[in-house]
Amino acid sequence: MALHPKGFDLSLGRITRLLERLGNPHERLPPVIHIAGTNGKGSTGAFCRAILEAHGLNVHVHTSPHLVNWHERYRLGAEGGGRLVSDDVLADAVRRVAEANQGETITVFEILTAVMFVLFSEHPADVAIIEVGLGGRFDATNVISSPAVALIMSISLDHQAYLGDRVELIAAEKGGIIKAGAPVVIGAQTEEAARNVLVSIAERLRCPISVYGQDYFAQEENGRLAYQDEEELIDLPLPRLAGRHQQSNAAAAIRALKAAGFELDDTAIAAGLTQVLWPGRLERLPHGLLAEATMDGVELWIDGGHNPGAGKVIAEAMANLEERDSRPLFLITGMINTKDPVGYFEAFAGMARHVFAVPVPDSDASIDPELLADAADEAGLTAESAESVEAAIEAVTQNWNRLEPAPRILIGGSLYLLGDVLKRNGTPPK
Repeated sequence: MALHPKGFDLSLGRITRLLERLGNPHERLPPVIHIAGTNGKGSTGAFCRAILEAHGLNVHVHTSPHLVNWHERYRLGAEGGGRLVSDDVLADAVRRVAEANQGETITVFEILTAVMFVLFSEHPADVAIIEVGLGGRFDATNVISSPAVALIMSISLDHQAYLGDRVELIAAEKGGIIKAGAPVVIGAQTEEAARNVLVSIAERLRCPISVYGQDYFAQEENGRLAYQDEEELIDLPLPRLAGRHQQSNAAAAIRALKAAGFELDDTAIAAGLTQVLWPGRLERLPHGLLAEATMDGVELWIDGGHNPGAGKVIAEAMANLEERDSRPLFLITGMINTKDPVGYFEAFAGMARHVFAVPVPDSDASIDPELLADAADEAGLTAESAESVEAAIEAVTQNWNRLEPAPRILIGGSLYLLGDVLKRNGTPPK
């Protein structure tokens, strides 16, 4: 981070040059599931991994950003389940990539992506799940020439400065991971314009294509998940991950694995859905230093969603919790200045009792809590600033009306904030 510039400089020239010096490790990978999208990439990748591992396969997984430790970006496949890369192996790969770069200008993400290709090429596995960092067309991961499947999840407005200010433009960038003749699976889309762009790209490149709601779908029936595509109807347990949106994410994972040519067993699919883990996404914190510091009965939840599209699905999940167990909802929110806070908060209007705006620790891009509170006010919520998550939790518990049920607190708005929360709570991803 000290050696290389922050931010993004979307192009493929630097990463291509660096990979050539490393012997083109990206050309020596197992079959690749390449995932892009605004929201749902990580969850869907987690479903893919869990289902494949339930089938006894060794799976590499690349995700970004990390929450607490850099190691989280690299999960190496192993018998009995993958493991985050060890210190020694990661340090050695970083050193070799840095030496190959020879001091030339390059971004941090490009270095980290080259490290991923080195690690995945040198450790045997049956499949690699690779998540796009930003966009798709010029993302450093997009040197993959022939993925087993290109999986594109929900697209909405985010990173407009880099990808464009309309969903059609963003879809065109994310659709850049589609390669001629390679299967394409399109996850649930809230914007028809985005779906149309993706279908058009896939048709132009003569790709086999599966579209959610048209070629496959899933819905809850009698407390179970019914998955259906053109081949079969499968009765499955509901996904372990919270939120109705995870049903369509699970469906996209199943369809993508089938499109990639994996023979799936219904029992193993069911095991994957019930064993899946994805930290920091609608995750309840029942244990840990922060959780134990709250008053008895208070529910503490975290979620890293940080754009209007994510706000809608998180708010829906909170509404579903409210139906089953009514509690006053409080938001503790921190955001960085590339996001749309008003659009995010609007999803919670009429639902959240109050917002406490906090800084994102160790970030020079953090939105000032006073300005963030103003954004929540503009979205129709009452809000105030707090100096930290701990101070906000204390404010909630002090102002809680004891005649009501214990509050439900949702901490979110930034993956960087969540990383700090998990670190302080003593529960980093393992």
